[in-house]
Amino acid sequence: MKKIIALLPLFFLTFAHAQQQNLGNVAYVDPTIGGVGQLLEPTRPTAHLPNSVIRMYPVRKDQLDDQISYFPLTMYSHRIGNVFALMPAKPGLQQNWKEKTTYDLEKTTPYYYSVNLEEINTEVEFSPSRHSGYYHFKFPSSDVKWLRLNVINAEGELAVQGKRTITGSETFNGMKAFVYAETNADIEWQQNGAANKKQLLIQLSGNQQAVDFRYGISFISIEQAKENLQKEIPSWDINTVKNTALKEWQRVLNQVNVSGGTEAQKRTFYTALYRTYERMVDISEYGKYYSAYDHQVHTDSRPFYVDNWIWDMYLADEPLHTILNPGQEGDKIESYVKMYEQSGWMPSFALIFGDNPCMTGNHVAAWVADAWFKGVRNFDLKKAYEGLRKNSLEATLLPWRNGPATSLDTFYNKNGYFPSLWPNEKETVPEVHSFEKRQAVAVTLQNSYDDWCLAQLAKSLNLNNDQGLFLQRAGYYKNVFRTDKNFMWPKDEAGKWIEPFDPKFSGGMGGRDYTTENNDYTYDWDVKHDLNGLFDLMGGKQKAEQKLDQLFREDLGRSKYEFWARFPDATGLVGQYSIGNEPSYHIPYLYNYLGAPWKTQKRIRMLMDTWYRDDVFSIPGDEDGGGTSAFIVLSMMGFYPVTPGLPVYNIGSPSFNEASIQLANNKSFTIVAKNNSKTNRYIQSATLNGKVWNQAWFSHKDLVNGGKLELVMGPSPNKSWGSNPQSAPPSAINVNAQNF
Repeated sequence: MKKIIALLPLFFLTFAHAQQQNLGNVAYVDPTIGGVGQLLEPTRPTAHLPNSVIRMYPVRKDQLDDQISYFPLTMYSHRIGNVFALMPAKPGLQQNWKEKTTYDLEKTTPYYYSVNLEEINTEVEFSPSRHSGYYHFKFPSSDVKWLRLNVINAEGELAVQGKRTITGSETFNGMKAFVYAETNADIEWQQNGAANKKQLLIQLSGNQQAVDFRYGISFISIEQAKENLQKEIPSWDINTVKNTALKEWQRVLNQVNVSGGTEAQKRTFYTALYRTYERMVDISEYGKYYSAYDHQVHTDSRPFYVDNWIWDMYLADEPLHTILNPGQEGDKIESYVKMYEQSGWMPSFALIFGDNPCMTGNHVAAWVADAWFKGVRNFDLKKAYEGLRKNSLEATLLPWRNGPATSLDTFYNKNGYFPSLWPNEKETVPEVHSFEKRQAVAVTLQNSYDDWCLAQLAKSLNLNNDQGLFLQRAGYYKNVFRTDKNFMWPKDEAGKWIEPFDPKFSGGMGGRDYTTENNDYTYDWDVKHDLNGLFDLMGGKQKAEQKLDQLFREDLGRSKYEFWARFPDATGLVGQYSIGNEPSYHIPYLYNYLGAPWKTQKRIRMLMDTWYRDDVFSIPGDEDGGGTSAFIVLSMMGFYPVTPGLPVYNIGSPSFNEASIQLANNKSFTIVAKNNSKTNRYIQSATLNGKVWNQAWFSHKDLVNGGKLELVMGPSPNKSWGSNPQSAPPSAINVNAQNF
């Protein structure tokens, strides 16, 4: 008996290993990671297929909320809204349509979700397909089988058609979603709620306790929703749907394989990789799609992608997927080109219901340049450039706005910077957003970078005059650097520096007067296209390195609650450095440019281990549908694209002993970190395909050609590795992206 007991741990370990082998890397995904936002929005445990329309999660406040409000048939945009609520109901005619219920025994995976609703003793299972979904409900008895459906947004209707069919539509933000649903039991009784056709209560007949509910969603018509369902889920079997969904996730998650590291690190890594597939989504419906950009149904054999928050996504998510699936990136960019042709402007946040021009910059330019110089060719570059050029020169650069230029844009084009207001000075330009303000320093910096990307594209198109124009505009960032203060600094329309100004704190609520979501300590480093020029402004590389050191040590100068009341997005703080917000992601890698790569290695490992764990409290800022997660994936593998638009990668410090990427060209790229451990985080030496490698970067060509980057790790920094000025990654206005 003692022998049997002694063998039990080995049995369970072997069983767990067999389960992992069966599921592949999907076994490491935990959608509850990050499910409690420390200050901002939590992640959602979303069940969906990669880049697909149907995205379902239990609607509640966060992972600690013990009540579920409803299950949406899908979300129409990450974190913005849902359509069609479904919920098992208590027996009886009097329904509280907003009633929540406690839950337990929740199981979350990318391909399958299940939960027990305690108060009504009902088990719920769900599995997704691309435009359709499948629910399996197990009720407490065969006599109690009630479901309630309702429209979530202001307008819509639901109706029973025959004995087993439900149809409906719902309007959101000027768009319409249509549903066609079926049950595998007769609808014995139905009643609309007080909101008339927006609410539907049904009772199902039969002797069995379980009932299945399958549905299709369309943005074209109910008939198309029915076709979507019939093509994707033709049989009554949730296991078939579940297994198909699992295979889809295995396909994409098994493309990257890591070894070494801890189980917790693998859970963090693969959960992050899963989250990078939540957007963009392909809304094409078997050769057709509805576009909100011209309000027409189009026939097209190519996919049509929507739901991209480009301010968040261009930094890491799109570059990551340019590595993993370059053909899909071309399809996404071509979707943007079509939106430009349909609407007259290149969109910013290209949502399903149209452009939602949040944040700052013309960052589609960076995305297009990054894809183009990494070899993506399946999109219309000339038309893309046409739209991006128009956005830069003819559209407004104001935050949270798209459309014709304003007087502030005329000033920018003439003077080379966005003018700021003095504290308490009243806004005179009506187009300025009442809360978002001008964000004048951030607007100047980010558009300088985007115009540099346009200059690179202009050169590829042999548009020499345009190249010169946009290279000139790429230097506009210098106009908001105040040399005597050694900081980026707001300047009024007369050219006077704003006083008083505190780089740690100035700006109204949310800090939007001069910068975007972060203070000047972050935006000091937001010159990704000309770091050499920035370092010169700071007094040279030695002084820039000292300034960068101080960023991670600088006190807030006030209490945390006072600081966060103004800058709630500046989360995951290390000194004044904010790991929880996108404009900060590249900053730890800047030591590679300053002759001190060992400091990049030290910082990256500390930041990954501290802030991105495998629990509900990790991910200190907004995840934003893949933006943060892609930064995690790339940094844990050991490299990062500091300057999208320039096809090179900075080397960091890998979390794993080995990370291997299976490329679309059937080659693989592997990073090996010998002797790697929590303490052995410093690179002692390196080889690339057997060749001694002393530079702290490699090119995209090095990656896509396949091969192996081998790093020998140790507990103490080798301060000479990668420290030679010739070993630094390229970053200057006159750099030609075509040369790498």
